[in-house]
Amino acid sequence: MTNGIVPTAVDARLLRHFTNLSFGFWTGPTRRKAKLFVAGLFACLLLNLVPAIAVNRWNKFFFDALQNKDQRLIFLSIGLMLALAFASALTSVALLQMRMRFQLRWREWLTQTLVRRWMERRRFYQLSVLRLVDNPEARIAEDGRIAIELFVDFATGVTNALLMAVSFVSVLWFIGGSLTIGGVTIPGYLVIAVVSYSAATSFGMLLLGRPLVARVEAKAAAEADFRFELSHTRENAETIALIGGDDAERERHYARFSQVALRWVAVIGRQARMLFLSSGNNVLAPAIPLMLGAPKYLAGEMSLGDLMQAAAAFIQVQLALNWLADNSLRLADWFASARRVAALDLFFDDLDELAIGAEEKTIDLAFSDDDALHLCGLSIAQHDGALMLADTDATIGRGEKVLVKGDPGAGKSTLIRAMAGLWPWGSGRILRPKDARIAFMPQQPYMPRGTLREALDYPRGDTPPDPARAARILVACGLAHLVPRLDEEQSWSDVLSDGEQQQLGFARTLLRPPDIIIMDEPTSALDDLSQMRLMELLCEEAPGSTIIHAARRNVDKRFYDREIQLHARSPS
Repeated sequence: MTNGIVPTAVDARLLRHFTNLSFGFWTGPTRRKAKLFVAGLFACLLLNLVPAIAVNRWNKFFFDALQNKDQRLIFLSIGLMLALAFASALTSVALLQMRMRFQLRWREWLTQTLVRRWMERRRFYQLSVLRLVDNPEARIAEDGRIAIELFVDFATGVTNALLMAVSFVSVLWFIGGSLTIGGVTIPGYLVIAVVSYSAATSFGMLLLGRPLVARVEAKAAAEADFRFELSHTRENAETIALIGGDDAERERHYARFSQVALRWVAVIGRQARMLFLSSGNNVLAPAIPLMLGAPKYLAGEMSLGDLMQAAAAFIQVQLALNWLADNSLRLADWFASARRVAALDLFFDDLDELAIGAEEKTIDLAFSDDDALHLCGLSIAQHDGALMLADTDATIGRGEKVLVKGDPGAGKSTLIRAMAGLWPWGSGRILRPKDARIAFMPQQPYMPRGTLREALDYPRGDTPPDPARAARILVACGLAHLVPRLDEEQSWSDVLSDGEQQQLGFARTLLRPPDIIIMDEPTSALDDLSQMRLMELLCEEAPGSTIIHAARRNVDKRFYDREIQLHARSPS
């Protein structure tokens, strides 16, 4: 855990990893786009500097006219200010457009990269099993957004601050001149004053904000946990309502938010200290150049216009030099989000090592030389290394119907997941026919949001299904009442009962019969008669498909060619 804005060694590793990851935007196919955005952003910063310098010069022009009571020049300066305001608005809009479009395109690239890495090799599933990283979806969506947006903001802000500092330091040097005190002449005394003052305030902000990163990250983690608990309640609303868990859930949410509140208080305390210093600085900073320039103005060595121009330049330099300190809270947000994104990406890199351990063994998925599915010396382990199935050899021929049964804990579902390519933990080989289309039918079918037709054809095939066949399959699966609703958009996981969802799972498989069907309790919510009808339909519509069915309940064995019995391994 970080204890300050300055990162620790672990934090530095994470920040380096985030930099290497995010700067892939600059090295891949998008590098030309990235360079064009940077060039455009820098050009907008330079354009934005012109009105700022012109306004500073306007201060001398206006206040000298005011001192000389020159009415014509005063009215002229008002017209010039209106023109400068218009020019400043135009350059600010251009800078905003360029900066936000750059952020959007960079974030789009990072999001696609993280989502691809999350989804490939079934990492999203393995992370859900291992639970080694919290809220990967929040890290991709929210932390990815913050990390990129603030990174661009900081790069833009620091560059702008440097340009402003260089531009207005020269103004302070030449207009302020030197100051003689007790026979000692101090050249560029206003420059020395603004640098010294900015260094003192920045050091104070750094000191007060040092523990802020840890506080912000802890707060972000608590917020993510709170959102997850609320979503979990929404997803299980019916079950909670049926068993009367309202009060228990409410207390859980109260407790989660209490953690959010406690961590917010820690952030508020640090912000309050920093606000104390920044508020005092906001009042004091504009007065310092006026006080420092007053002796030269009273001595007639500086006009009112010179004094006001120097004061305005002093403020610009002070703001530029204090930019990092003034943005320390946002810097803390960036540190926290960048580390969370980097940690997620490192989990992707190290997932196999973390899950399997030092043995570095995984189940090898490969292609067979024939149309059969082969298990060759297959051992299946839990992700913690506990062995469930050892040295198993089996061959399941094309079109064969196999029932897999066993005691609870024997590894039926895990074997099915390994065959489907979901479970890498273990050793040995699973050889599947090359180019074979494989469908996995879980106990709870996935229902995407959208139309029922899209849910039926999920994942979508190369060509849309024949509407007449889709309707016929639904009727055959006992879902005739849903045919008129095929183009209706709903959250179908909430609309359909568990049994209807399992029936839709059969319809989805039969819409385009695959070569291999791997089933894990796909009829658990159905009565025996419905189960028998669906299995009859499956054999009729997909007679050449290989079927591997893991079941705990009694099923009609006449649908299967043979049975594989698994036994739970007794602990050694």
